[in-house]
Amino acid sequence: MAKAPKKTTKKTTLKTSKKQSIEPGVHAHETAVLVKQILDNVRPTPMIHNGLSNEEKIEKITEKFTEIMEVLGLDLTDDSLGDTPRRVAKMYVNEVFAGLDAKKFPKMTVIENKMNYDQMIVVQSISCLSFCEHHFLPIDGFATVAYIPNQKVIGLSKINRIVQYFARRPQVQERLTKQIADCLQYILGTEHVAVHINAKHYCVVMRGIEDTGSTTSTADLRGHFKSRQETREEFLQQIKTK
Repeated sequence: MAKAPKKTTKKTTLKTSKKQSIEPGVHAHETAVLVKQILDNVRPTPMIHNGLSNEEKIEKITEKFTEIMEVLGLDLTDDSLGDTPRRVAKMYVNEVFAGLDAKKFPKMTVIENKMNYDQMIVVQSISCLSFCEHHFLPIDGFATVAYIPNQKVIGLSKINRIVQYFARRPQVQERLTKQIADCLQYILGTEHVAVHINAKHYCVVMRGIEDTGSTTSTADLRGHFKSRQETREEFLQQIKTK
């Protein structure tokens, strides 16, 4: 009687290779699978999948925003206002909320850590512009991101792109901080990751308390950044509050 073939377990982490690229348009299926693996390992933004294409979203938002402007009593026959609903719709779908679209996840390239680099790598003062999900007003600040490599290192600009991708969603700053850390920890295969964001919230500036001076700081420290005092202190010294 023939033996049944052994079952194999599919790994859910990115494979380590000399060079690994997530590049849309080259291997579309493989890229989609890799992006799904990454996003499955990042805590989610509350979303539903409604099956609408981007153009369908633009059309529906245009209709709804037209209604909002009419309710506000704005004259859409005026040449300054007539195209505003569609401008807003295109801005939401293609720009400020582009991070809701997995297809717009940025190209990622990691390389083997042949240098055996085992010290902190820090990228400071990363522009971080997002939208508060409670009032749909801007969150404007800067992120500092650091990691200690294991087997892989990442191109420095890719860290900026990760920050920008997750910022381009309706957000709360606490979730945004965690999503950036989740993504880097998974891509790089290291637990030693730290993220700090300092930002001004325009829902505080323009409404409610109307405080123009205050900012909010959040941090997620993992691995040595959390457990080793000297590593924690070194990272905190790198933070530049804007």
